[in-house]
Amino acid sequence: MNLPSWLENWLMMVCDFILAVIPRQLPTLDNLENCKIISHRGQHDNKEVLENTIAAFDLALETHGIWGIELDFRWTKDLCPVVIHDPDLLRLHGINRIVSDLTLNELKQSCPLIPTLEEVLNRYGKKLHLMVEVKEETYPQPEKQDMILKGLFSELEPSKDFHLISLEPKMLEIIKFADNSAKVLVAEYNVIELSRISLENKFAGFAGHYLLIGNKVVKLHLKSGQKIGVGYPKSKNSLFRELNRGVDWIFCNDAVGLNYILQNELNKVKSF
Repeated sequence: MNLPSWLENWLMMVCDFILAVIPRQLPTLDNLENCKIISHRGQHDNKEVLENTIAAFDLALETHGIWGIELDFRWTKDLCPVVIHDPDLLRLHGINRIVSDLTLNELKQSCPLIPTLEEVLNRYGKKLHLMVEVKEETYPQPEKQDMILKGLFSELEPSKDFHLISLEPKMLEIIKFADNSAKVLVAEYNVIELSRISLENKFAGFAGHYLLIGNKVVKLHLKSGQKIGVGYPKSKNSLFRELNRGVDWIFCNDAVGLNYILQNELNKVKSF
């Protein structure tokens, strides 16, 4: 199911508004304390601070209470993984070039703000939990690329320090240095299909937009011992809804703002 982006955004906005005004029961103290907020591509506005940059991740690191960051990586022509969401440089940098057509040196000359995956792992590993998204793209030398990733992640413990996430099951199959206990599938509109694949492969967890993952799916995965992650609650009531459902990971485009709501509610509960 594919909707025009304007219609999808409008529908999401309406649903967000409705959920934001519906009162929710206050989660238990344990649920509030165990809430794991993940900064989606770092704290960014794509004006002063660009997504997936050191500046965006630093803002998340500096905010007490934010548990992790989500980041995307792609490969350069000379097989260096770099942290960027899009396959090209047009949307954020105004340059009509494809990442995989450029060497690391060429990419850095054009866009010095784009960090390598190695830079990000070294700077934030063991300080923040890393949700590392494997983007769908061609792997020209899959065994070599897997070995490169194995070396980069060698100081980090799968599941404890990081998870590998993807919208495409086949991309998680390519990555072999970590087993399925450190992998997470992320659904769009294909919730039922990817939920089944996630359960069959005993992945670490399952994630998707909080408007699309129903209570039945949440309960099914939690009962199987898997974690559930959702994006992108914005309000106190939508956050409470997810915590009351037993959701483990909260992906957020404004993690600092949502964390402020969380910490404020925690302080209220603890003051009684």
